Amino acid sequence: TIRCIAEVKPIEGADLIEAVRVDGWWVVAKKGEFPVDSLAVYMEVDSFVPTEIAPFLTKAGYEPKVYEGVQGERLRTIKLRGQISQGLLLPIEQVFPEKDSNYYWSMVGEDVTEILGVVKWERPISPQLYGQAKGNFPSFLRKTDQERVQNIGIQLQYYVNQTFEVTIKLDGSSCTIFSNGEEDGVCSRNLELKRDENNAFWKIALEYDIHKKIRAYGKNLAVQGELIAPNIQGNYEKVNKPEFYVFDIFDIDKQEYMLPDERQEFCKILNIPHIPIIDKSYEMIDNVDMLLDMAEGNGMNVGVKREGLVFKHNNSEFSFKAISNSYLLKEK
Repeated sequence: TIRCIAEVKPIEGADLIEAVRVDGWWVVAKKGEFPVDSLAVYMEVDSFVPTEIAPFLTKAGYEPKVYEGVQGERLRTIKLRGQISQGLLLPIEQVFPEKDSNYYWSMVGEDVTEILGVVKWERPISPQLYGQAKGNFPSFLRKTDQERVQNIGIQLQYYVNQTFEVTIKLDGSSCTIFSNGEEDGVCSRNLELKRDENNAFWKIALEYDIHKKIRAYGKNLAVQGELIAPNIQGNYEKVNKPEFYVFDIFDIDKQEYMLPDERQEFCKILNIPHIPIIDKSYEMIDNVDMLLDMAEGNGMNVGVKREGLVFKHNNSEFSFKAISNSYLLKEK
């Protein structure tokens, strides 16, 4: 995206680099390269950046990696001279030399992902989760995703002192189980899967009898949650068997999510595990850095630091996630 530089600060003990802020993100850059109020192209962590845009991302003596047919490198969270750096900034005139940089002021916030050939990197699905695809993710559902807190800072001011449900973000694999009219289905993050009692996603749906419970509730719904297991994501959550925790219920007919209190009650009545709740009525603050600090802490099991937190407004669909920086620094 095209963004405006909001702040620049020195890094203790560093003569050639400094910390630059765009919205809620901090990026380490060459000193003086990005003055406050200048424009730049910003690429978030987990962007897979083509080599022709940023050849310097590939270490000397190594070949660029290839992901989804793109030759380049993935952006990760790193720490330089004690300063967290997340993503990559490139001068606007370097990326788009054909026009004067002033031309792009009307385009601040515009997504230029496709123009630059950048691809979003996603962790490969565990082999144990592969199933036969029935088709693409159904168009009448919404994929599970949350915006990062660093990107919604300007919106936080509208929600100050309003209450949010705060839940632990688990490190597993997203699973959607739906009943829509006569159709029962199960989906991975991106695909609908054929019925297979040996597939991990379908096993969970059958174990908790979720389709039957949805129909008993009397609505067309999709139950969305995190599947964690000893053979998923290196068993980050340290569980002994597959477990499933609901974080959303989508009303298919209304095309909207249940609010937190209704979702919690749904899981309680139908005896389906709910994602661990930290706070049911957290009063929101307008401070991205403090919310990121909150994301640090213990997970639901002993000896596990959480991936982060998810914040959901109690009276609307506004929500976001705050990912622990210590988790990102250790992530492979």
